[in-house]
Amino acid sequence: MFGSEQQAITDKINAFFSENDIPLVELKWTPVPFSGEWGVSTSFFQTAANEARSGIGRGPVPARAQEIAEQAKTWLEAHPVIGIHHLEAVKGYLNLYFSTPEYTCNVVNTVLSQGKDFGKGAPQGERVMVEFAQPNTHHSFHIGHYRNAILGESLSRLVEFAGFDTIRASYPGDIGLGVITVLWIYDKFYRGQEPADVHERGQWLLKLYVEATNLLTEKENETPQETLQRESYDAERRDMYRKWDAGDPEIRRLWEETRAWSLEELRVILAMLEIDIDVWFFESEVDEPSKTIVTELIERGIATDERPEGGAVIVKIDEKLGLKKDKYRTAVILRSDGTSLYLTKDLALAEEKFNKYHVDRSIYVVDNRQSLHFQQAFKILELWGFEQAEKCFHLAYGFVSLPEGAMSARRGRLVLFKDVADQAIQRVLDFESEKTSDLSEHQRLETASQIGLGAMAYAMLSVDNNKDIVFEMDEALSFDGHTGPYIQNAHVRAASILKKAGTRPESAAYNHRLDSHEVQLIDLISRFPDTVQQAAQEYRPLIMAAYAYDLANTFHSFYHAVPVLKTEDETVRQARLRLVMAAKQVLANALALLGITAPEVM
Repeated sequence: MFGSEQQAITDKINAFFSENDIPLVELKWTPVPFSGEWGVSTSFFQTAANEARSGIGRGPVPARAQEIAEQAKTWLEAHPVIGIHHLEAVKGYLNLYFSTPEYTCNVVNTVLSQGKDFGKGAPQGERVMVEFAQPNTHHSFHIGHYRNAILGESLSRLVEFAGFDTIRASYPGDIGLGVITVLWIYDKFYRGQEPADVHERGQWLLKLYVEATNLLTEKENETPQETLQRESYDAERRDMYRKWDAGDPEIRRLWEETRAWSLEELRVILAMLEIDIDVWFFESEVDEPSKTIVTELIERGIATDERPEGGAVIVKIDEKLGLKKDKYRTAVILRSDGTSLYLTKDLALAEEKFNKYHVDRSIYVVDNRQSLHFQQAFKILELWGFEQAEKCFHLAYGFVSLPEGAMSARRGRLVLFKDVADQAIQRVLDFESEKTSDLSEHQRLETASQIGLGAMAYAMLSVDNNKDIVFEMDEALSFDGHTGPYIQNAHVRAASILKKAGTRPESAAYNHRLDSHEVQLIDLISRFPDTVQQAAQEYRPLIMAAYAYDLANTFHSFYHAVPVLKTEDETVRQARLRLVMAAKQVLANALALLGITAPEVM
C-alpha cells in the first residue's frame, strides 16, 4: 500500500475516533508478511496506554487496545475502502488485507505510470542544505574526497526525492597554514613552472605541499645550519600568512591564481560525477564575519580573551554548560596572533546558511576526525543563543584506504581519485571487450565508465558511513555479490528481456497463481517509497544501497526461475512482462539515488 492510500485510510480512522472523542496516537503501519495475500497492520496499544495514564482508561490496556481495534474494524466494514479484501482485529492490532490481483496490478501500474517519479515523496515544507564535496584547495582530489562527494550527493538525491527542498553546498578550505604552505613554496621556488593540464596541475600542487612539508619538518640529527634554514623557511611561511590576513594585494593575487587551479580540477571531477553544487561557500569569505562573532562572544562573557597574557581566545564549553565532567572541553576560537581557526569560521558559516538561505536543517558531511569539532561548534552556537543550532547535524564517515595502506598528504601517500577511476574504467574495458564487440567505441567507453564509476560509488555507499573502507578494486568490479555491477546487471537483464519481447503490453491482469519469486519481487517493489523516506529521514544512503542489492538479487532469482517470454499463457506472459518493466524502472530509480547510472547493456 502506497503513501496516499495509506494516508486516506488513516484519515478515515482518525475522523471516526475524533467524532467519538477518542484521541488516537499517530497510526504507524507495518507490512504483514505475505501468506496468500498482502496486508498492513497498525497497533492501538499506545492509545490505550495513554488513556490509562490520563485516568480515563476503560479496563486493562491489552483489552482496551483490542476494543479500539474492533471499533475501527466495524467502522471500516461499514464504510468500505476500495482495494481492501478483508479486515481483522487481533490482540490490539488492526490488520487490513488486499485482493492479491488488485494489489499486484496497482503496484505495477503505479510504477509504470509514475516512471522516474515512482517513490517520490510529497513536498515536506522544509529546506535542507547538504554541505559536501569540500576538499582543501592547493591539493588534489583523492579517494577520501570521493567518498565524501558520493555520500553527500546520494544523501542530497534521497532528501530531494523524499520531498525536501534541497540545496547542495560546498565549503572548500581555501585558506589556512596548509594552503599558505603551498603558496610559500610555489612563490619561492616554482613560479611559472605549473603544468597546463587541469589534473596534472592539481596533482602538482599536492607534490609541492609534500616537498614543502619535508623542508619545514624537523628531522633527526639535523645540523645547526639545517635547523636555521628550516626555521627561516617557517618564519617566511608564517609571515606570508600574516600578510594574507592583512590583505596584502600581491599575496592575495597569488593566492587567488593558485586557488583557481584547484577549483578548476574540482569542478571537472564534480562534472564527471554529475554533481551540481548550488552554493559555493569559501573559508576565506567567512574569516572576517567569524571574528565579529568572537568579539560578541567575548563581550557577552561566553568566551575568555587570554591574548593580553600571550594566550588565545577560548570558550570553556563544559563550564558554561554547567557540566562537571569533560565532554566538550575547552575550544580555541582565535589564536594569540588574531588569526581564526576552522571552528571560528564554522560559527559564521552556520549563521549565513540559516539567515541568508533560510534553511530548516543543515547537514555537514565531514569525516569522523572532526566529530569533536562539530560538537564544540554546535554547542558554542547554542551558548551564543543561535536557535537553529539544534538543526545542525554532522554526518561523519570513516577513512578510505587501499590494501597498500593508509593515506597521508604530508608524506605524499595519497590515492588520487582520477587514477582509481581511470583504472576502474580501463579494467571494465579490458574485461568487456569481447562481450560488447557489437558496440561502437564511444558506446563501449560510455558503458565502461558507467560500470567503473558505479562500482566505485556502490563500494563507498554499501558500507556504513561510520566505518572505514579498504577499497578493493577486484571486489568492487565483481559481477557477483554486493557490488554495483551486480545491481546494474539486473537492470541489463530486464532490458534484454524487454528488447527480445519487442512490443510492451499496455495493461495486464494478475489472476494467475503467483510464483514465490514473483511475490518477492512485487513485495520489494512496493516497499521502495517507504525505503526512500527511511533513508532520507535517517540520513543513511546505506539503506538505499542495501535495498538496491536486495531488489537486484530478487530479480536475478526471478530471471533464472520464472519463464517470461516462453510462458505459453499469453495473459501470464503479459503480466510478467509488465512486472519486468516495473522492476527495471525501480532498479533504475534506486541506482539513480545512489548516483549510479543504470546501463542498458553490459
